[in-house]
Amino acid sequence: MLGRFKYLVIIPLLFGLSGCSVILQKSNPNDLDKIDNLSSKLEQERKAREELLRAKNELEEQLKREVEEKQIKIEMLNKGLVITFVDEILFDSGKAIIKKNAYTILDRVADVLNNQVRDRNIAIEGHTDNQPIVKSQWKSNWELSTARATSVLHYLTDNKNVDPQRLSAVGYGEYRPVDSNDTTAGRQQNRRVEITVLPETIIKQKKK
Repeated sequence: MLGRFKYLVIIPLLFGLSGCSVILQKSNPNDLDKIDNLSSKLEQERKAREELLRAKNELEEQLKREVEEKQIKIEMLNKGLVITFVDEILFDSGKAIIKKNAYTILDRVADVLNNQVRDRNIAIEGHTDNQPIVKSQWKSNWELSTARATSVLHYLTDNKNVDPQRLSAVGYGEYRPVDSNDTTAGRQQNRRVEITVLPETIIKQKKK
């Protein structure tokens, strides 16, 4: 009776093991490639985040006074490392010409862009409040915000040798506020330029 019981136990066990073997053999070979690709992507994202965090720390050190005076904000967001300038630190009201005393600030930012995150794409955004343009060359806040973003782009490329392949500029006018336009303080926060260092690396275009 005992011997018969042993056979009853062994047979299901062998059947179970053979079943596992069949499942493994039927696995799609592409699954391993997918796992490898996912692992590689996660590693790239980890390295990108570490690189952006180092750049953030360096910027906070270089722009300590401006950050303390709330003229500049530096933060890590889902889209990347975002450097936000209150518009008055860079421009006079209704203007898109960078103030001369803002050059040193942009110089320090450019140094980090060129040395800490030299292979990352950079997006420059111009934003305004919802107050209509009065006595200005600009037709609307669209044009003003775009011109300001482009001015910053040209300063970085023309004066600080930031690779133009890394850069893009766009103006959103009044349509992406971060605060209420019903208060003076809120409108001040909405009038801004953002430089975002993106996690993605640049793809170099071959010169013809």
